[in-house]
Amino acid sequence: MIEIRWHGRGGQGVVTSSILLSQAAIYEGKYAIHIPEFGPERRGAPVRSYTRIDDEEIEIRYGVLNPDIVVVIDPTLITYKELILEGVDEETRFIFNIHDSNVPGDYRGRHVFMVDAYRIALDTLGRPIYNTAMLGALIGATNIVKLDSAIEVMRNRFSGEVLERNIQALKRGYSEVISLG
Repeated sequence: MIEIRWHGRGGQGVVTSSILLSQAAIYEGKYAIHIPEFGPERRGAPVRSYTRIDDEEIEIRYGVLNPDIVVVIDPTLITYKELILEGVDEETRFIFNIHDSNVPGDYRGRHVFMVDAYRIALDTLGRPIYNTAMLGALIGATNIVKLDSAIEVMRNRFSGEVLERNIQALKRGYSEVISLG
């Protein structure tokens, strides 16, 4: 089973990213579950979401405690090390929305990937909603699902120009993600 923990802020599409990933996995014939974690938070408050993907039925119905992958959609959350590093081990992969390779020291020596989802979002969507660019980066860094599967499930969620712009963001995140080690 692959377990993913998503970090972001309310309104950035953290929950939507987790849903789209789980739907893409199901589209490919895998089992997947999406679990959001939020309460009465308002737009801008920290939010977490979880995705589990497996070849067998998934019985676990609580948040991810020991993630295989951590995706940090909001770049300001990278400095919340105790939150981001909670439950990780030396094999955990991190995917950050940052514009340069200067990650804080606590992440050096780990499996870190980065993408400038902020720039991608502004270029494609015209506003700082990073979720589809970060989903593309996750797929590009891990091949957890096929890019075409993500595009297909996006067609069920979005339409028209919104769909086309989100597909552009997804593809750019996929192609622009880079490994920092």
